Amino acid sequence: MELCQISPYRFAIGCNDTSEIDMAQARRPAVSETGDPLLLTPGPLTTSKAIKEAMVHDWGSRDATFVGINKAVMDELPKVIHGEGGFVTVPMQGSGTFAVEAMLTSFVPRGGKALILINGAYGQRAKRILEIAGRDVVIHETAEDMPPDLAEVDRMLVADAAISHVFVVHCETTSGIRNPIEAVAALVKRHGRRLLIDSMSAFGALPLDSREVYFDAVAASSNKCIQGVPGLGFVIARRSALAETKGNATTLVLDLHDQHAAFERTGQYRFTPPIHVIVAFHAALQEFWTEGGVAGRGERYADNARILIEGMQELGFRTLLPAHQQAPIIVTFHMPQDKNFVFQRFYDTLKDAGYVIYPGKLTVADSFRIGCIGALGAQDMKAFVATVSDVLDEMGVGLKSAA
Repeated sequence: MELCQISPYRFAIGCNDTSEIDMAQARRPAVSETGDPLLLTPGPLTTSKAIKEAMVHDWGSRDATFVGINKAVMDELPKVIHGEGGFVTVPMQGSGTFAVEAMLTSFVPRGGKALILINGAYGQRAKRILEIAGRDVVIHETAEDMPPDLAEVDRMLVADAAISHVFVVHCETTSGIRNPIEAVAALVKRHGRRLLIDSMSAFGALPLDSREVYFDAVAASSNKCIQGVPGLGFVIARRSALAETKGNATTLVLDLHDQHAAFERTGQYRFTPPIHVIVAFHAALQEFWTEGGVAGRGERYADNARILIEGMQELGFRTLLPAHQQAPIIVTFHMPQDKNFVFQRFYDTLKDAGYVIYPGKLTVADSFRIGCIGALGAQDMKAFVATVSDVLDEMGVGLKSAA
């Protein structure tokens, strides 16, 4: 069957209906500075031209130049949490989940017990990781649009002295909720337990000051708020806590203690590193500091989120979360109830226009998500909202009745 190009970014099987093609080709799509569609997703995300250009060269993984670049990355990351001296970076090849699994299975000892705070898919994933690793796990679960109940967490810690570690997600990408990291950390410290943080979608944009928030380790990745490309996870660990993890790991590859020891001995990875990803991440960190670090990047993302939310609300959309719980990373909107609204058409038409949003439903609401992060600014968000308005008009979904 014939493959038809609907737009610069979308193909379909069969060319019977040309009206969709005509409409898509009549619209001038939005593009990044390298001619790609804009990714309004929580990562992978739109990267700058400089990040892409950093990957066009080859390096030897044992070559001194690359080893120096990797060391610079490892030295820079603790500065993001004001952890110079007391914390060390342990990079881990793979996606962010590789780093989370490495953190959990290295820090929670075989005889330990973890309390997992769950209000979305990433808390559920942490639970599954530890169960497969044979660790003892208890959970405190709230709905995807609800933060942890700190009184209940307190009660659980009082009632169960065997709990050695608590795990929490900083920004739960499932809904975009910002969990109360500071309050959780204070509670865990008061009970003398150890805190592990998944800051995958928040690291570099939401403050996490190790001088004020006590934790043993935080996991993040290259392709989120630092605005690199996928392929590298990392754990920033308290040196003293990392030293206690020898022998805990249940896999060779994800052993953080062994990975760190190799860097201490040789300055190199135990196994082949994602060289181009790391070099691009080094360039992304330079962009990050130039923008003003956490404060500067967080301010831009907050502005993006404000423009998005206000604009979508003017079109009739409703957000899932109240403003005080909303992180400026990804925003969940309720699906419109209008019979003319068909999400797949909405998604495809936005893609034809140069915008890729984040599909997928929650369990608590029929919804979709739009990201605010990456190499995007105020004008991009304003243009996106204007395009959404045009798409709703094409679909026959009335303004103000969208939701």
